[in-house]
Amino acid sequence: MEFFRDITIETLMITGIVMVMMLLIEYFNVFSGGGFGEYVKKSFLRQTSISAFLGFTPGCVGVYAVVSLYLHRIIGFGGLLAALLATVGDEAFIMIALIPKTYLLISLILLVLALAFGLLFSDVKLKSIENSRMLMHEMHQHKEDMEGKLQINRVMQQLKNMSFPRAILIFAHLVLIFGIISGVLTHNEHPGTAGEGHPSWDFMRITFLVASVMALGIVTVVSDHFLEKHLWEHIIRKHFLRLILWTFGTLLVTGLLLHNWELRSWMQTNQLLLLLIAVAIGIIPISGPHIAFITLFAQGAVPFSILLANSIVQDGHGALPLFAESRSSFFLAKGIKLIPALIVGLCGLWLRF
Repeated sequence: MEFFRDITIETLMITGIVMVMMLLIEYFNVFSGGGFGEYVKKSFLRQTSISAFLGFTPGCVGVYAVVSLYLHRIIGFGGLLAALLATVGDEAFIMIALIPKTYLLISLILLVLALAFGLLFSDVKLKSIENSRMLMHEMHQHKEDMEGKLQINRVMQQLKNMSFPRAILIFAHLVLIFGIISGVLTHNEHPGTAGEGHPSWDFMRITFLVASVMALGIVTVVSDHFLEKHLWEHIIRKHFLRLILWTFGTLLVTGLLLHNWELRSWMQTNQLLLLLIAVAIGIIPISGPHIAFITLFAQGAVPFSILLANSIVQDGHGALPLFAESRSSFFLAKGIKLIPALIVGLCGLWLRF
């Protein structure tokens, strides 16, 4: 029973922090407004660096923007490849909540690979793009979002006539903040294991608290339109259920597997096969399955090199619009990403890291 309690608490902590991070990024993405257009188009170096930076940002929003720019011929294949290499999709939020130091290291490695491979393949041109239907992925921005960002009278009126989504979000953030302050919801280096004593106020706990307070402020003051169209429909309805189910299911399965010493021993003696599985799963253009390797690494069941190889190949569901519009671009990018992933993974297993 204690095992399931620990898994549930860890799931709530991870899900809460992930949703807060996604909410903050959605907010700043919408109010930053925009498009790069002709400025990006002028040089390969600019296309690659900006695309790599967008991929570097947590979540799939940056990759969606790069895919849209690519399908509109504003950036080339090198820029697209840079973004797909730099990103780990929504798994970035899981890493931030679970293995923050490892996430930073992986992100920096991916950023270097993104810049190098993006410039190397900047001259690649695919004829299939010329016949593309020119998908523009919805960036979730409307005229109403840019009007009246903060009006005290409007805020007071919204609180007096509070909508159901706003009430749920405010309540959820208050529970999350209470959980962080009380120590019930805290970062645990080993999911599924109970912590001893009172958790300390380390950097990550303070960061999570500050982010949660900021998110509470946002859901309190933004307009009804922004809250319902962006935070509720785009973040909560599209991501929350999938995220909490994947997280709980993955923590539960990996926790049960690692309690079986025969399976733990199999993982340690069949790491080459695990590497190939990690790389193969990385090809899947969705978020979710990759969480397994994050939790296995956090629990010491797989080495860093296998997690890094999976992170190189996968790009969350940010590449789904690309797959729909230009499968040749999708598979070429995945094929190129397999090269550094296998090299890094094999070298890591050889050098034992």
